[in-house]
Amino acid sequence: MKQLYLLVLSLCGITVTAIAKPLPRIAITGLAIESSTFSPALTNEAAFHAKYGEQIFTSYPFFAPDSSLRKQALWLPAVMGRSLPGGAVTREAYESLVTQTLEALKKNMPYDGLFFDIHGAMSVVGLDDPEGDLITRIRAVIGKQTLISTSMDLHGNVSWRLAENTDLITCYRMAPHEDAMETKRRAVSNLLERLESGKGKPAYKAWIPIPILLPGEKTSTRIEPGKTVYKAVAPASRQPGIIDAAIWIGYAWADEPRNHGVVMVTGDDKAAVTSTAEQLAKGFWNARKDFAFVAPTGDLKECLDKALASDKHPFMISDSGDNPTAGGAGDVTWTITQILARPEFKNENGPALIYASIPGPELVQQALAAGVGGHVDGYAGAKVDARYAPPVHLAGTVTAIKKGDKDAEVEVVVKVGSVSVIVTQKRKPYHKEKDFTDLDLQPRKAAIVVVKIGYLEPDLYNMRADWLLSLTPGGVDQDLERLGYKRIQRPMFPLDKDMPEPDLTAKLVPASDKVK
Repeated sequence: MKQLYLLVLSLCGITVTAIAKPLPRIAITGLAIESSTFSPALTNEAAFHAKYGEQIFTSYPFFAPDSSLRKQALWLPAVMGRSLPGGAVTREAYESLVTQTLEALKKNMPYDGLFFDIHGAMSVVGLDDPEGDLITRIRAVIGKQTLISTSMDLHGNVSWRLAENTDLITCYRMAPHEDAMETKRRAVSNLLERLESGKGKPAYKAWIPIPILLPGEKTSTRIEPGKTVYKAVAPASRQPGIIDAAIWIGYAWADEPRNHGVVMVTGDDKAAVTSTAEQLAKGFWNARKDFAFVAPTGDLKECLDKALASDKHPFMISDSGDNPTAGGAGDVTWTITQILARPEFKNENGPALIYASIPGPELVQQALAAGVGGHVDGYAGAKVDARYAPPVHLAGTVTAIKKGDKDAEVEVVVKVGSVSVIVTQKRKPYHKEKDFTDLDLQPRKAAIVVVKIGYLEPDLYNMRADWLLSLTPGGVDQDLERLGYKRIQRPMFPLDKDMPEPDLTAKLVPASDKVK
């Protein structure tokens, strides 16, 4: 009948134009931070550098104006906040950002979908499971029918509440996270496919908690067994009846019940979803005793002794306990104090060592007044975390000044003996060669480069001639047993080495529209 009707219209000279299917309406939002509860630092709202509306597109290359993904939906970005790792977020900052997010979402309702971009390891003062709280409050505004696709860091935590309220979920498959943008794009593509096909929410979501809590420095996918454990994820996700599969290591430096490993698999084939989740969980659990540090380790004295005796330059040393890329305060002075006390570095002609970095706003102001070539004499660090050493005394020559960095705001280099100390207005992680060369430093020609970091990010890893991971104190101490957990679920490997075999049976999570 329809064909006959169209034929009649055509014979009458009436042009028939197909009615285009409206584009799906998809919101974008998220708050991302990795925050240690073992650090005295607190994170405020400004640290999130929140973006609003159209600004959010600049964070995603795949949302360029001429990109295919941009054209597949009516994208309605709300609020996106992303902070450097640090201490727990203040309740005031969290509530302010959540309120802004909910108000922005209300303006463009209704939504077919929402791209929820989070890290998964946010700690908030006085609140357990912030990401679970956030997605629950978002659901209360946008409703239970909207399809939510969540993208996460593999060092995040997936609580039952987060699993219930999301529909699609995925996380990075590499550490270091060289696939971060690929993962976010996958989360968006999965969302679009389910909307365009009309399949909507997955029929099944399998969730398996795994009682393992390990630092990222022991679970890097560069080495075994992390390499093999994560190599299984991609092929698992491509099986018929499965949308995605993911393994979360979890975040080791927060003391909450949700902090542990997790496997999740989503899809429409119950048998495939559950069996795949159980296989991935079993592979992770069976490998637990083989996880080891990504580099040789030692205390600081051992690391410095080996670096000084080596002819491999630059010899990289990770000052891991106060790593700001994992949630450390970034201003622990213990390591730089020990370095400056060594006789080898007292003379300006001694072995060239670069130290990155220590916040010291007062010393930075001195340096600005003195200028390059001028002399400064003052203190830096230990304003936030003075548990291990007091502020460090720096008396030396200013060799570089740089303004305008997003994180540090102002950076100066102070030469003390043969040590070039990078002092910042605000804390900043140094993980690219350009971070050093912008300050007229030549890390490849230095004898030793000490960086507040754990495993080396790709740029530093490629630059190293040799490398040691120094087990230094701080809010992200690699020695988990001395952190003093009180609230995580026990037993937990490796804290409870002789624990019984856990139940790794897949638990089916209710669909988000069935959650009461």
